[in-house]
Amino acid sequence: MTALTDRPRIVAAAGTLLWRRSDHAAGIEVALVHRERYDDWSWPKGKLDPGEGWVEAAARETFEETGLRPRLGVPLPKSVYSMPRGGVKEVRYWAAQSVAGKGRLTHEVDEVAWLSPRAARERLSYERDARQLQALLEADGRGELETWPFVVVRHGESVGRKHWDGRDLDRPLDSEGRDQAKRLVGVLSAYAVPRVISSPAKRCMSTIRPYAGHEHLVIERRKRLSEEGFEDHPDRAAATTTHLLDRGTTVAVCTHRPVLPTILEVLADRARPDSTAQRTLRELATDVAADAMDKGEALICQVAGAGAAAVVVSVERNRPVRST
Repeated sequence: MTALTDRPRIVAAAGTLLWRRSDHAAGIEVALVHRERYDDWSWPKGKLDPGEGWVEAAARETFEETGLRPRLGVPLPKSVYSMPRGGVKEVRYWAAQSVAGKGRLTHEVDEVAWLSPRAARERLSYERDARQLQALLEADGRGELETWPFVVVRHGESVGRKHWDGRDLDRPLDSEGRDQAKRLVGVLSAYAVPRVISSPAKRCMSTIRPYAGHEHLVIERRKRLSEEGFEDHPDRAAATTTHLLDRGTTVAVCTHRPVLPTILEVLADRARPDSTAQRTLRELATDVAADAMDKGEALICQVAGAGAAAVVVSVERNRPVRST
């Protein structure tokens, strides 16, 4: 039996494949970075900081190495490989588009090159990096590369009903919930969410408020997303979800456990039949009464298109670390 101490050390890292439309035959260009120290060309990436999540690291490292703020899109294959000095590195990647930034280089990178897929493939220093490029091109061929995030957030941990004497609408987050709300700032920033909609309940507003404050956004309150509003008019949450899909712009919606199945079912109906995205949404919609979607969790649904043509092409669960 292998001793626990014999297990290889895992180094966690994350990055992106920044892409943009172009006049090349493939229709897109991708960004490679050159590290002067190693004299190599690769995708922007880097190690997770202590306490940092994968998507937060991917966005941060991309900005540090390219000077461009990304909006993360569909997930791409991860890369796992042995390091020269021992241990194993696991790098998770996402497709991404730049939404801001001047491209000023202030990190270990001395050059960023936007290249056609063919030129990028030839310039890559590591064979393992070709896998992400191929996956990106395949997603583009399926019409699943150009997406926008529909983020469903369940409010954070809150003071229990039996410990609260006031109106349920005013029940606040507890200390764990406040920590979860702070964590969501980095998560939602990685997807550059420009619009936030919430139940007017204090525990929902407080979950999304740190991010809204960080980005100087006004939280749009919707009574239909509250437990009371949903109980009175259960069809309105579905109508809101459909309306947002029709608009086709990045948004985060914060709500409660009883409302989640309705929202998730609408999203599932927009996913390809029997796809991983649809199965995930259906399972969460069915199991939500058993807390399948955690308090403080952000469910990232990448959507291609808008209106009747909107299709949910990927679903990722960004779950908070449970306190012990």
